[in-house]
This record gives sequence, C-alpha cells and structure tokens, in this order.
Amino acid sequence: MTDPNVMRGTTAPTTADLAATERITTFLTRTYGWMFAGLLVTAAVAAVTAQSPSLLRLIFGNTILFFGLIIAQLGLVVWIGRRIATMSPTMAGAIFLGYAGLTGLTFGGIFTLYTAASLGSTFLVTAGMFGALALYGTVTHRDLRGVGQFAFMGLVGLILASLVGLFWHNDALQFIITVVGVIVFTALTAYKAQMLKSMALAAEGDQAQSFAVYGGLTLYLSFVNLFLMLLRIFGRRR
Repeated sequence: MTDPNVMRGTTAPTTADLAATERITTFLTRTYGWMFAGLLVTAAVAAVTAQSPSLLRLIFGNTILFFGLIIAQLGLVVWIGRRIATMSPTMAGAIFLGYAGLTGLTFGGIFTLYTAASLGSTFLVTAGMFGALALYGTVTHRDLRGVGQFAFMGLVGLILASLVGLFWHNDALQFIITVVGVIVFTALTAYKAQMLKSMALAAEGDQAQSFAVYGGLTLYLSFVNLFLMLLRIFGRRR
C-alpha cells in the first residue's frame, strides 16, 4: 500500500524529528524565560537606584566604584562564557541574575537622564524589533553564520570607535556609532536566535539547562544594547 505522504510529495516527520522539535521548543522556552527574568531584575534595580539620590551619588560620584562595577560586569560575562559547559544550572543562573542586577545599578543613572515616556516608547520599539528579528532567526532556513561574522566584526569596530569617542567628543562620530550599533545588534539578534537551535541539540541534561541560561544571557545582551542605541535616537532628555 502506497504511503499517502509519499504520493503528495511529502515525508511524515519521524520520531527523531518530533523529539528534536520538542527538545528545541523546551530549550527556547527556558532561554527566553531567563532573558525576561534578567530584564526584570535590571529594570527593578534601575528603578530603585533612580529613586535613591544617595545611591546615585555613591555609584556615579565615585569613579573607582563606577568602573569597578563595569569591570565586574565584564568579568561575570567572560566567566560564564568560559565555564558554562561545566557549570551547574544554579551557578549559571545566579551569575546571570547577579550580572543583571549590576547592570541595573548603572542603568539607574540612565533612567534619570530621560523622560519616563521616552524610556517606555523606546522599550516598546526595541521589544518589537527584537521580537521580529528573533522570530526570523528562529524560523528562517537561511544560514546566518555569515551575518554573525559580519556583526562580530562590526562589534569590534564599534567598541574601538566608542573608546575613541570617550576622548574625542564629536557629534558626527556619536551618530555613526549609534547607527552602526543598531545595525550590529539587529544582526546579532537574528544570528543568536538561530544558533540557539544548534545549542539545544548539542547539550543534554543539566548542561542543557546551563546552556539555556547562557543563551538567555546572550539574548539579554543584544536586547539591552539595542535598547541603548535606540534610546540615543528616540530618547528625550529631562
């Protein structure tokens, strides 16, 4: 008897295909859950910090403490990136949420610079762009590794240009940095969303849960940086 799927020119999904799909779906659910948790922690800490003049003075009035927070954030990202394969899910989650909290402390100062309306509207724009790009990266059959390589090269140039901008205050340079930043982080969002599917199939058990935390961190970084770039464009200062 002829298989009706063959007659229609299609192939029924195998048990392995269904298992892989379920595995990817579970992994992505955990990953985006961690990303949202990180964003909530950052927003909550930033809101508390912005409402506390003493805390703002402590953080932004002390250069050593401020740069200490920045170095601590970078250190946590590097640490979790290098050790994630052997790190327990509990440890990975604690590091990620700790990083999100430290980011919230520095974001508290940003919240005081812009109006609440512009912060809200920029967040909505960022969420819309991020959602569309993440969906594209997840469902597209196009290989985005080339896009990812381009984005990473752009990120290196962006970091170097930002360092130059610290010492050379030029409006044209800042505008270029902002535009390039939007392009880079939109490309990275789509690329990372696609790479999560490969990550889901590569890890098992507790390692899969740890990698879900790391995936959430990578998406969080793209979202936060895209938000900051768009805030430069749409944000209205107080």
